[in-house]
Order: sequence, then C-alpha cells, then structure tokens
Amino acid sequence: MTDVVALGELLIDFTYQSADADGYPTMAAHPGGAPANFLAALTKLGAKTALLGKVGTDAFGKLLTGTLEKMGIGTKGIVASGDVFTTLAFVTLDESGDREFSFARKPGADTCLRFEELDLKLIDEAKVFHFGTLSLTDEPARNCTYQAVAYAKERGKLISFDPNLRMPLWRSAAEAKEQMLWGLGQADLVKISDEEVQFLFGLEPEEGAAYILEHYAPKLVFVTCGPEGCVYRSAKAAGRVPGLEGLQVRDTTGAGDIFGGSALWKILQTGKDIAALTDEEIAGAVRFACVTAGLSTTKHGGIQSVPTYGEIMARLGTKD
Repeated sequence: MTDVVALGELLIDFTYQSADADGYPTMAAHPGGAPANFLAALTKLGAKTALLGKVGTDAFGKLLTGTLEKMGIGTKGIVASGDVFTTLAFVTLDESGDREFSFARKPGADTCLRFEELDLKLIDEAKVFHFGTLSLTDEPARNCTYQAVAYAKERGKLISFDPNLRMPLWRSAAEAKEQMLWGLGQADLVKISDEEVQFLFGLEPEEGAAYILEHYAPKLVFVTCGPEGCVYRSAKAAGRVPGLEGLQVRDTTGAGDIFGGSALWKILQTGKDIAALTDEEIAGAVRFACVTAGLSTTKHGGIQSVPTYGEIMARLGTKD
C-alpha cells in the first residue's frame, strides 16, 4: 500500500546564482514543484509515495521523471504530453534581496492535467491524498483537482493540503483567496505559512490556526513562520516550536514543502488518527519537521535538498 499520493506540479526551478553587469542572472536548474518536494521528504524518510501530474515530452520532462524514479517516488501517475511544455519557474532576487518568482506556464504541462488521465488506483491504494493550490489556478487542472479530492474523500483517505500561494500565477487576489479557502474546506491536515494566514484572514499565526480549526475542515493545523519555527493547533493541542538557529542559509525554496512532508511522515509513524494525537506527539512531529526543513535550506533546490534521517537525528540530539 502507498503511504501518500500527491497531485500537482512537477517543474524545474531556475535559481538565481549571480548577475552580470547589466543585471542578467546566471541561474542553476533544480527539480521542484511543491507536491514533488513534499513527496521527496516523505520518500527520503522511508515512505512509499507516488505523484499524479503532467510534464512535456521535452528534455526537462524526461529529466524530472528520471529524478523521481531515482528517488523512489512512484511515476506511474505522471502523464507525458507532446502538446505542452514542462513548466519552468524562475527564482530571482529583487532590489531588496527578497525572492521573486516568474513562471513559464502559459500554459504549462501541469495546468493541462485532466481527471480522465489520472491513474485512480494510486489514490485507491494510498493512505493520504495531498494537494496544493497551483493545480487550482487554471483549467482543466482545477476541475481535475476538485474531482480527485472528492474521489479521495469518498474513499476515506486522509486529505492533506498546502496553499503554497504564488501570486504571479493568479488572475487576481480574490480568485486566489477563493481557491485557498476551498482547499481549507476539504482538508483534514493543513500546512500553511504565516504570510498566507495574513493574506487570507489578516491574523497572526496563533489566531489564524485557531480560526482555521474553528471555521474550516482541518483537524490539525501547522502555521510555519520561516526561521521563527511553527505554530500548531488541534482540538487537543496548541503550541509553538522554534526554528533552527545558526544555519548558513543558501536557498529556502521548498523548505515549507519539506516541512509538510516530514511532519506528515512523523505523524504516520504513530499509527494514530490525527484527531487522537497528543500534544507531545504533535510537538515532536513539528520539532522533527523544523529541523528537516531548516537543514534543507543549507543546500540548493527543493527535491535534492532533503537531509537524511541520520542528519536530522544528529541535529535533534536527545530531544526526540
């Protein structure tokens, strides 16, 4: 049986390295996509996973599929099409040094995934179904996601959701908010950032976690706060775990996805329904995920930056 199947984008992240005198960047290509990064963390820790997605038959699509195969992420659900190009993301730095995203996705292969192209057996065999919002920005992928979530829910799968807001991909902030709130209404487990909580509700992390738990479907909410760690909340538990200190951060791309995947892996190890998890168990999962995500930022890329279990435990020491 598969532990986790995810639906969504598989793409190439081109990350800023340096710039010439005229400001044109030199970039390094890394395999990525939020659901793929999420599964990479789970797979590196020993989970059995698979991705449902779409790439082109171009060189990048072939490279990405090969990368997943090497990692052990199931690729039976990857559709390759000659009609569209594999999606590309470009991560540059603005004048203040903050990350800025640009996408070659008009359309990208990931937005063209149709429900009838899905290998539904992968959902049937999984314990958890995970999705994000990049598959909700455009049709036909949006309707495909709606139907896939409904299919998974009807079969009693645990539903995991990460909004992963990327404003350049939305036609308007209102549309982004509408689709993000739809996702919150479907999920049992949510990993959301402090910036996304502010965008949706104008609330701080603690208040936002409580609001989501009270007004939407999740039984467990993680609000990640970058280097400040993570706020967690369920009906039985609430708290904050600090982030790692003293890191030489090279690239934060994919860190939130890796947090989500490693937290879910730790939860699956308990063998419990998420509603039955104790405060100690949830805090332990968050602590583990904060270390995993923190260590990932010391390397470039998303999929390829996941640390080993040994590296994570060495950093945790006797804390877990």
